[in-house]
Amino acid sequence: MAQTLKKKPVNGMKDILPREMEIRDYVTGIIKDTYRSFGFTPIATPCMEEIGNLQSNQGGENEKLIFKVLKRGEKLHIAEAESEADVVDYGLRYDLTLPLTRFYSNNINDLPNPFKALQIGNVWRADRPQRGRFRQFTQCDIDIFGEPTNLAEIELILATTATLGKIGFKGFEIRINDRQLLNAMARYAGFSDQDTDEVFVILDKMDKIGLDGVKEELCEKYEASSVDRFLSLFDDIKGNVQEGTKVLEKKLEGFLDGSVTESLRQIDAAVSDAKEADFEMVFDPTLVRGMGYYTGTIFEIAIPEFGGSCGGGGRYDRMVGRFTGHDVSACGFSIGFERIIMLLMEHDFKIPDRAKKVAYLIDKSCPADKYADIMKEASALRAGGEVVLVVRRNKNAKFQKEQLKKQGYEEFKEFFND
Repeated sequence: MAQTLKKKPVNGMKDILPREMEIRDYVTGIIKDTYRSFGFTPIATPCMEEIGNLQSNQGGENEKLIFKVLKRGEKLHIAEAESEADVVDYGLRYDLTLPLTRFYSNNINDLPNPFKALQIGNVWRADRPQRGRFRQFTQCDIDIFGEPTNLAEIELILATTATLGKIGFKGFEIRINDRQLLNAMARYAGFSDQDTDEVFVILDKMDKIGLDGVKEELCEKYEASSVDRFLSLFDDIKGNVQEGTKVLEKKLEGFLDGSVTESLRQIDAAVSDAKEADFEMVFDPTLVRGMGYYTGTIFEIAIPEFGGSCGGGGRYDRMVGRFTGHDVSACGFSIGFERIIMLLMEHDFKIPDRAKKVAYLIDKSCPADKYADIMKEASALRAGGEVVLVVRRNKNAKFQKEQLKKQGYEEFKEFFND
């Protein structure tokens, strides 16, 4: 007897049913149309990258989650291998930023300057699956290369928030900070440059373990005086970007270039005046973003009903230089596509203004010489903008119609042997 194959998808990956796929297509269409209206150009990169690129200390914790690809054919010598490097040469991409930067570095002579890229594609992380987190998921990124001023941040935030507004989200927040500001805070507290990455990893847990939890973890590794001095910086800091940055700027006098906080205020003022969607800009000095490649402004989307980040991004001015030897200004924003789809599904989202969907059910008694007329009638409706499904009428037609209604079919026409 033949072995029964497993019908469930791989753990952390999922099958997508028609109703969700329809919503995904609708949301993708809004994303593409909105980003194109801001001048972003669609591009695509391969799903695999050289393992050395993926393990270049740019991706933070995600580098521990790479799905690695074995060498193939004559290049694979497992019995002789002394280390993983002897059997692995590629890996599945864990995000779209590093592949995009390689793409830009490889094709820079054929691209405009500045270059505004739009990329939508699957990425893979060997993560622990949970609500809104999968091992294969879609990312939607926009990035700007070659723009050194905060015009890049302003455009990225406006384009992303306009997109979320068109999808139907309201009352969300864009939390903003700067890695240069975090570095100044660490210097003020007396942490060494070698300690800052670990300090920021712990600080990034603030929303999960609270101030007391962060203090406890920091005190396990560092002097209490430095920890107290560091955490005192967060006292009296409010979410208003204009006010919060001025308070922190005063506390860090002598440790911080004022242009950093001034830039955050400029971004806030421009975005707040020009925004199309219903959201607020919030200064969050605890915001870290886990990727090792960020060099300046960082930001995240916070949607209240999710309770966590639904996207984020920032400036990464030194990544292109890792490929070419010459740094190029770069900044990007990624929408948390899967989490947005999950929220829409949980709220039984209905696609607005979609085409009417009609189902033609052909009974087995209907003679074949009527098929041509049925197809012509269906074609005429499609030409008028309707969606027409032509299928065989099942014996249990009631159940068949119930299933089709779940897919949005609202009208049925049945054909019998008249």
